[in-house]
Amino acid sequence: MCTAITFEAEDFYFGRTLDYDFLYPSQVVVSPRNFDFGFGNHLCRKEHYALTGMAYVHKGYPLYYDAVNECGLCMAGLNFTGNAVYGKEWAGKENVASYELIPYVLSLCKSVKEARVLLQRINITDRAFSEDLPVSQLHFIVADKCESIVVESVKTGVEIYDNPVGVLSNNPTFPYHMMNLANYMNISPRPAENRFSDKVNLCQYSRGMGSIGLPGDYSSQSRFVRAAFVKLNSVVPKGEIACVNQFFHIMDTVFQTGGVCVLEEGRYEKTLYTCCINAQRGIYYYTTYDNRQISGVDMHREDLDCDRLKCYRLRTSQQIECLN
Repeated sequence: MCTAITFEAEDFYFGRTLDYDFLYPSQVVVSPRNFDFGFGNHLCRKEHYALTGMAYVHKGYPLYYDAVNECGLCMAGLNFTGNAVYGKEWAGKENVASYELIPYVLSLCKSVKEARVLLQRINITDRAFSEDLPVSQLHFIVADKCESIVVESVKTGVEIYDNPVGVLSNNPTFPYHMMNLANYMNISPRPAENRFSDKVNLCQYSRGMGSIGLPGDYSSQSRFVRAAFVKLNSVVPKGEIACVNQFFHIMDTVFQTGGVCVLEEGRYEKTLYTCCINAQRGIYYYTTYDNRQISGVDMHREDLDCDRLKCYRLRTSQQIECLN
């Protein structure tokens, strides 16, 4: 399971956790303007916006989990098993396989406004990348410095929702998550007030009691609420390092430690990586479960006019600075 957020400071930031029991061999991948994605709908353009993000490169093709393009438009796919419905190709639609959707949108659009128009023409199909890779059931968050939307391909078709909180987790559908926030409208980052009764003298015995009731479990609906509360009430610092640091602190509130979410056959889910993207500068920062040091890749330090992928293996061994 996963959680994604946006974060507005001096620059615009976007990122997510990827929580699962395993991860395909993944890298930070820069796709330059002339890399040929070879989209299956024959609407591909060899020249397009450059993008970078986390991907599994399979048979020379970057299967992106999340990415940003050179214009600052961001997109991520999150698990939506049981609710996602992909169909066959429809006449009169731009038919795009689910694994193609992130690079398709980011290669053609420079803003959420443009992405919204493109997505209204798209039918997300169930075409698999290959026989050895099953189709992933996902929904998507798309964001830039101005706005955020959620895209869900369900029984009724491709639904597009405004996302005023800039947060997404997993099931249920996005409208449910927004409605569920109303259950927590009384929690606050401020000191608690006695609303229990004016007949009983109740006083705070600890700091932080205004947020009693904030869910602390790892379910997707609870992670959505927790991420939204922490993000919307977070202090916005100044400076790149401080903003990136604050972003990772926000994401730590939904971090899953190995062993707290047990699956079948003794397997367990954990936060395999967390990313923070400075969308305006095109810098992809990340940490992994086994390496909490922040690493970064700047797409604008690469040749964005070439036609070859540039890949950076993840640093997964813990980096510790010894002081004596």
